[in-house]
Amino acid sequence: MAPDPAARMRDLADLIHKANHAYYVMDRPEADDATYDGWMWELRDLEARFPEFVLPDTPTTRVGAAPSSAFPPFAHDPPMLSLDNAFSRDDVVAWIERLERLLGEKPAWTFTAEPKIDGGAIELVYENGVFVRGGTRGDGAVGEDVTPNLKTIRSIPLRLRGTPPPHLEVRGEVYIPRAAFADFNRTWTEAGNEPFSNPRNLATGTLRQLDPRITASRPLDAWLYGHGRIEGAEFATHGEFLEALRSWGFKVMPWAKRVSGLEEAFALYDHRATHKEDIPFDCDGFVLKVDDRALARRLGFTSRAPRAAIAWKFPANKKATRLMDVVIQVGRTGVLTPVAILEPVDLGVTVSKATLHNFEEIARLGLKVGDRVFVQRAGDVIPEVVEVDASARTGAERDVAIPQNCPECATPVAKVEGEVAIRCPNAACPAQVRERILHFASRGGMDVQGIGDKFVEALVRERGVKGPADLYFLAREQAMGIAGKKEKSADNFLAAVKASRRRPLAKLIFALGIRHVGEHVAEVLAARFRSVDALKLAKLSELENILEVGPVVAAAVRAWFDDPSSLAFLEKLANGGVVFPVEAESKPEGSGPLSGEIIVFTGELASMTREEASALAKSLGAKAADSVSKKTTLVVAGAKAGSKMKKANDLGIKVLAEAEFQAWVEAKKAGG
Repeated sequence: MAPDPAARMRDLADLIHKANHAYYVMDRPEADDATYDGWMWELRDLEARFPEFVLPDTPTTRVGAAPSSAFPPFAHDPPMLSLDNAFSRDDVVAWIERLERLLGEKPAWTFTAEPKIDGGAIELVYENGVFVRGGTRGDGAVGEDVTPNLKTIRSIPLRLRGTPPPHLEVRGEVYIPRAAFADFNRTWTEAGNEPFSNPRNLATGTLRQLDPRITASRPLDAWLYGHGRIEGAEFATHGEFLEALRSWGFKVMPWAKRVSGLEEAFALYDHRATHKEDIPFDCDGFVLKVDDRALARRLGFTSRAPRAAIAWKFPANKKATRLMDVVIQVGRTGVLTPVAILEPVDLGVTVSKATLHNFEEIARLGLKVGDRVFVQRAGDVIPEVVEVDASARTGAERDVAIPQNCPECATPVAKVEGEVAIRCPNAACPAQVRERILHFASRGGMDVQGIGDKFVEALVRERGVKGPADLYFLAREQAMGIAGKKEKSADNFLAAVKASRRRPLAKLIFALGIRHVGEHVAEVLAARFRSVDALKLAKLSELENILEVGPVVAAAVRAWFDDPSSLAFLEKLANGGVVFPVEAESKPEGSGPLSGEIIVFTGELASMTREEASALAKSLGAKAADSVSKKTTLVVAGAKAGSKMKKANDLGIKVLAEAEFQAWVEAKKAGG
């Protein structure tokens, strides 16, 4: 039976959200680059083929992650956007074809090709040639001000040479060379510490140290290659800008090269992919940038990336090893996830675990414990099993058994119809309790500082904590003496718990842990209902009719509030002093020439992205929806429009081509 695309999209979104939280919030990577890119590619592909199932909080539109509250905020203007990825020549050709459709011409393309550094993105601000502040990328709009740490990096000039512009915002990457990383790790482990997994993790963690002396003691370096706002200078090409950076005293990569046309770009990529070890730092691809800056400005941006650049990833590093065992991890919602225990293998770093996704993936691979397997990664921690060498079997291998009982609490597992995952239905399962507490306390939720895996595990195992609400009843003596917390750290933790009692409504709704309710959906629900009490009383039909909620999320919300244990949880939170805020009534939607219209955009638009088209519609008073329903008043169809256009035709909803839509908008603006 073909897999349910809606269920797979939900599973992929859950995996990506979890990976983002683990990497950006918890500083605990759980998925390697190849795995993450594969999930993201598959989700984007499914969203293109089944747009009616696109989730309102899909991670495909995310850029980066939230900054830490441990540092002052650092605003980026313009934002530090991500880059779209390419994995093949066909992807690069498709990128160029999109640009040519947008331009309405075929320029003589020239590019600057630069190695894609595996480090941490930064921005440096110079006033009259003097370094005044710097920050991390954060979520692209706001990062963390780490100026004291950046000043410890000797390759970052504190005063520029020559005649730099009066205001200059330079962007680049902090990294650690491979040789320096090996030397540091050797000294670090000889002192009895756990080794760092790779140079990127060490670099980004070092950049976010609260004590600049720690940062200064580690071998950070920086390459500069881009910019934010510049006042007092103009550049015709990107190559010219890089030369200016060199003249001002910045460290600019000598491997950046100007190429003419795609054939030269392909030849350079092939060379770089087979000689990437010649570059003394980790890189997982190279970036192609349109060299002509006037042309780049014409191409503009999507909501998440500049159109004039693309990151072309190198093939994942793949090696053979032995599958020693399969262990089961239990998540917040009870999902049982199989993890491969491997005979250690060197994939740039020594790895001994790999993601197996779910038991259907194990069946697809035909995987047995003891098999010779191929694993791949592209520069992070946990690789992915991609192939089984069945010809190497000796007969001693054994099947991977699908668990009938939860490995944490021994409760019989259950499988929900239409879902790939199997679940532990016991809400009191210690593993689920731990994950619910971590979710509740995360930055997207109640933002309890100083809480981590080991501490939560100790709270559940040693202190009998049974859920997130118990945090608000912890005594000082209970917090001390576990997971290394002494008097001061225990006091700091309890102060953080106290501070978390007052959080915005959207954060509280997200922290509750309702299935399918991510940060964006929580904001939608908070804006619509303005209080937990109103949300608790919402009818299923009322929830389903919210533009960005829909039936799946609505059913999950209604089921959560219909569960007596959820109501008991809310009552305990209130008894623990958690404030349930009542949000001020939101401002009425602005009027405009498209007021009252509910518009869906589908297919590939030539003059703008769907995100830009949606923003245009909203600015003129319309609502922009992701899926077609009986309430939809108009569908705008670009090239390769699929199921949304068909559904619109079936429902008798007006469908316009892109040019017709633009003419219709102009007529509406003119009062027609």
